[in-house]
Amino acid sequence: MSPVVPQPEPSRLTPFGGHPIVVGVVPALPELVVLTAVSLARATGAVLWFAYADPERVTVEEHPDGTVTHTPVDPDGVAADWRRTDEELRARLAEQLAEVPDVAWQFRYLAGRPDRALTHLARAVDAAAFVIGARTPGVRGRVRELLDGSVAVQLTHHQHRPVLVVPLRVVDWAEPVGPA
Repeated sequence: MSPVVPQPEPSRLTPFGGHPIVVGVVPALPELVVLTAVSLARATGAVLWFAYADPERVTVEEHPDGTVTHTPVDPDGVAADWRRTDEELRARLAEQLAEVPDVAWQFRYLAGRPDRALTHLARAVDAAAFVIGARTPGVRGRVRELLDGSVAVQLTHHQHRPVLVVPLRVVDWAEPVGPA
């Protein structure tokens, strides 16, 4: 018999007021995702917890403050320097948030599957919701979604917090969708 998985219900609702919002980011860091999160934080008084989950690394240990100890998936492979990615993301966030002194924020560099990593962080900081960007536009985004699945869909199916998905590119309804 498999364990009972807690389901979304009113008793599990985390109020927006006074609770953080977890914002999933990627190295390209679309400004629209950051600005949407800022708008929501201003409306709710939330602290923003930006987080990147590096798929080339795996979590060794999860800590109560939302940080993780991680290691490369392939220790013999030529992996990108995660510290450089961490510094670049922090610098881009600081640049994009320089004009936003009224919103407090943190950044966490996570590892592994983004939906699991973001869920761990949300539990650790008792977040009320998530903000993430829709699939990365273009062929690379479609391939990544095909291989890994949609982070937004995975979050909505595997945890109880609301997920605000920020559209990054829309398709005109007048354009043909499939083969003619």
